[in-house]
Amino acid sequence: MVGRLTNNPNRAVSLWKSVSLPFPEAGIRLVKQDDIDWIDGQMKTFLGELTQAVAELDEHYWELQSAARQRLGRLYDASDYPASLMGLFAIAWDWPSVEPPPYLRQLSPDLYREECQRVQARFDEAVRLAEQAFVEELSRLVSHLTERLSGSDDGKPKIFRDSAVENLTAFFQRFRELNIGSSEQLDDLVGQAQNIVLGVQPQQLRDDGPLRQQIATQLSGVQSVLDGLLVDRPRRNILRRPK
Repeated sequence: MVGRLTNNPNRAVSLWKSVSLPFPEAGIRLVKQDDIDWIDGQMKTFLGELTQAVAELDEHYWELQSAARQRLGRLYDASDYPASLMGLFAIAWDWPSVEPPPYLRQLSPDLYREECQRVQARFDEAVRLAEQAFVEELSRLVSHLTERLSGSDDGKPKIFRDSAVENLTAFFQRFRELNIGSSEQLDDLVGQAQNIVLGVQPQQLRDDGPLRQQIATQLSGVQSVLDGLLVDRPRRNILRRPK
């Protein structure tokens, strides 16, 4: 039951991150407007499951306290334990607006323009963060699969899990759903990587040595370009934040 309490919020966070893009403000991410109702429904489901898990654990809470009392002996302090677990666990979310309030246009046009510029700068940074996140994730997945397909261990081809291919395929789908089309180069790289592994099954790569080497070589070419993007980004970061 304790595992359900920790697993449920973790699932909620994983879902939240998988269907959203980073935003330069803690606790906020960007989601597609068409996905809001679905995400809200999923979060309510997670919250319901968590509430049920807490209620079930609370019914046996006295057993946990009793076990702690026996284990700790004189060190046991009843004040360290709440009377009930109900209300101590929760998942919360909302849909904040990151745009300047319309009324500000009438009250102070100059301040409204300043706020619009500030919001625009945040969205520009969000685009950069999204590109960076996609590049880093694609680089990690391509690098892992290439490493598994290349070389050998003790003269035998390296072992790799089906997930090495499946995770890359899942990335392509997520990229299609969340991509904002801000980088033609990134779009091209994702397209190249997808075409390389299109229709290729993990077992084929285990059984067909030449195919395995061909895929590894082609992915290495994509990886070299991704490495260049990863090196260039910190430099652009510094230039955009002069002191």
